[in-house]
Amino acid sequence: MQQDVQPLAIRTSGLTRRFGDLVAVDDVNLCVPRGSVYGFLGPNGAGKTTTIRMLLGLIRPHEGEVHLFGQSLHDERIGLMRRVGALVESPSLYPHLTGRENLEVTRRLLGSSREQIERALATVHLEESADRCVKAYSTGMRQRLALALALLGDPELLILDEPTNGLDPAGIREMREFLRRLPEELGVTVFLSSHLLSEVEQVATHIGIVGHGRLLFQGTPEELQAQLEDHVTLGVDRPEKAERLLLRAGWAVRQNGMGHLHVTVNGRSDVTLINTRLVQEGIRVFHLSLEQPSLEDVFLRLTS
Repeated sequence: MQQDVQPLAIRTSGLTRRFGDLVAVDDVNLCVPRGSVYGFLGPNGAGKTTTIRMLLGLIRPHEGEVHLFGQSLHDERIGLMRRVGALVESPSLYPHLTGRENLEVTRRLLGSSREQIERALATVHLEESADRCVKAYSTGMRQRLALALALLGDPELLILDEPTNGLDPAGIREMREFLRRLPEELGVTVFLSSHLLSEVEQVATHIGIVGHGRLLFQGTPEELQAQLEDHVTLGVDRPEKAERLLLRAGWAVRQNGMGHLHVTVNGRSDVTLINTRLVQEGIRVFHLSLEQPSLEDVFLRLTS
């Protein structure tokens, strides 16, 4: 059986899925390293949930293959799914049962040991609330219980679809801290889908961005940051003259509609040259700042 050259938890090749004339997932090639937190980002409707359903074997691709831990999902689905935990969309819980009883139902189905219930409760910090009925749980507590269910079988890979949906700021922060801990403390690879870059960039070691079903970027946050160049924001007394001068000197310049100029630069040395050139031409500079693009800038550029 063919094995991955790199230690990958997930590898897809040419993954494609159609619904009628709509191509929901189009030739997606994912590479998710083991031990990573992989943020799978894209606007709503970009194909994230469809991709996740194919990774879990819930629907089959029309084209392409899924490999988990170097093995074909098509050939080894039952064995591979024993190594995967998942939380897709809203958690399925029994509200009239306690948290512990919900875990016991799933434990029996999986054939796991009773010790794994205590371990899962401790991992998501629900020990003190384990014997309360789930109908009395907050949204954040229900989400943590759903994660405990996903962790019951000691998975090597955890696949989460929009796990912060419906959480308040405190719940989102709690979820973020939990996801950061998983690879280091439990050795779990996390595949996390979201449309919120601001949340993913705080936990992800690797990022994939999808739009209209196609994978637009894959790499580390640092590699994503490098997709855009630094720029200088200038406030001058004669913006039209300054723009013509800088364009002739070879810089890319545009006005931002608020009386300021944006100049694409290649590092801090350009900032000094721009300021000197303008002052020499009698143009007064009353604002000059070097700005580095945020990951959100890159995300919006890729998906717009």
